[in-house]
Amino acid sequence: MDKQHHNSPNCDADSITVLSFNNSVSLSLCSSTLSGSSNSISSNVSNTSEANQIKESERNSLDANECSSRSFCLSKPHKGNDTKWDAIQCVKGKDGDLGLAHFRLLKKLGCGDIGSVYLAELRGVGCLFAMKVMDKGMLAGRKKLLRAQTEREVLGLLDHPFLPTLYSHFETEKFSCLLMEFCCGGDLHTLRQRQQGKHFTEQAARFYASEVLLALEYLHMMGVIYRDLKPENVLVREDGHIMLSDFDLSLRCLVSPTLVQSTNKPDCKISAYCVQPSCMIDPAFSLPVCVEPSCLQPSCFRPRFLNRKGGKAKNERTSLENSDSLPVLIVEPTNARSMSFVGTHEYLAPEIVRGEGHGSAVDWWTFGIFLYELLLGRTPFKGNGNRETLFNVVGQPLRFPEGSSISFAAKELIRGLLVKEPPKRLGFKRGATEIKQHPFFENVNWALIRSTHPPNIPKPVDLAFLNQTSNSTLLPNNKVATDSHRSSGPYLDFEIF
Repeated sequence: MDKQHHNSPNCDADSITVLSFNNSVSLSLCSSTLSGSSNSISSNVSNTSEANQIKESERNSLDANECSSRSFCLSKPHKGNDTKWDAIQCVKGKDGDLGLAHFRLLKKLGCGDIGSVYLAELRGVGCLFAMKVMDKGMLAGRKKLLRAQTEREVLGLLDHPFLPTLYSHFETEKFSCLLMEFCCGGDLHTLRQRQQGKHFTEQAARFYASEVLLALEYLHMMGVIYRDLKPENVLVREDGHIMLSDFDLSLRCLVSPTLVQSTNKPDCKISAYCVQPSCMIDPAFSLPVCVEPSCLQPSCFRPRFLNRKGGKAKNERTSLENSDSLPVLIVEPTNARSMSFVGTHEYLAPEIVRGEGHGSAVDWWTFGIFLYELLLGRTPFKGNGNRETLFNVVGQPLRFPEGSSISFAAKELIRGLLVKEPPKRLGFKRGATEIKQHPFFENVNWALIRSTHPPNIPKPVDLAFLNQTSNSTLLPNNKVATDSHRSSGPYLDFEIF
């Protein structure tokens, strides 16, 4: 078992790319400059020489380091305007490459199986980063080099609002270091512990689960199965939105996006419950509940515009429902298969425990455990020890505490995710598409989710306090670390912690 629960691109300066669109609108990806004109094509052609002169003068006015950093950001458009790129490229342009001597480690943020994460300040600039430091000798001795390489490769692929940005990676004789963005809000496990009753409200849980779901959807589209979802690995940014962390347990695989035709024919292998609003009767009232296997179909999850009242809308709905022309995009790596026994005991999927081999459906199981813990403050199969926990995962049915106030929609979503047989699990066939259309997420505006006000906004980092704390850090022999200690060698800052 690798972890215990609750313990806790490159581009040159001359490669500025300009994309030209219709109506003479051009977007410079590196400099983030948008220009537009309503003139005719012939007018634009006649002014080509003048435009080129203007572009050349603007280019000459750019600082070389800034231009280099903007070019460096081409494959990271979500963080392309982050000034940290400029700071890093400035140091690289001056000293050739980054090293531990360029940073001051202010605080230890956490410790994982293959390394420790520190809050690091770039000397002379003041930019803050999260630096994951891994001892290469330890990795080699414990045969963890492949895991470290996998994490570095996965981080290099990512460009998503709810996933980390890898600013740089550098090696020293002893250490391998990943430089990532710092989240000042801590993790969801710590934040949950501070809530009343040690669990989130359903509204807050829906917010965090929605953003995690989008992050998992992107990972699967990139051919990455996460395999380590838990509140400790979901960090809170300064704006209150989330960021997944820790990718050393991730599995890289092939994925082939496919556009298929939906069907109205029943598929008895998908589910054993219905999420139609007319069927959502709480069992607590001892009334019949629909259990038709055919209920969890694409037809149950029709877009809202198909449910509008009115003659035209009704005719459109009839036309669409009577045809099999509704396309469904499947980007789920359904053919992926691994025999590894990895994850956190309380979050392990039954197929991993049974040693049957697993695929992307393990992420939807862990997503169900994750949502359960956010809403109820505990995981559903936790036993008195790891052995009992694993037995419960495989052999015990899902239960909700008596008197819990969570909605029936939330319970049904969790039930659909925590199906022990992967082929019957919600998300197995069509991935996040199925889950996003569940009634629990009915009021989520997926297109504008980044504009949703987060339930918690963390306090900004107090650099003065951190500086004072780091200056009083004790050395192994209980001596106080002074500035002279800190500047005497490239590894001393790391060795202090």
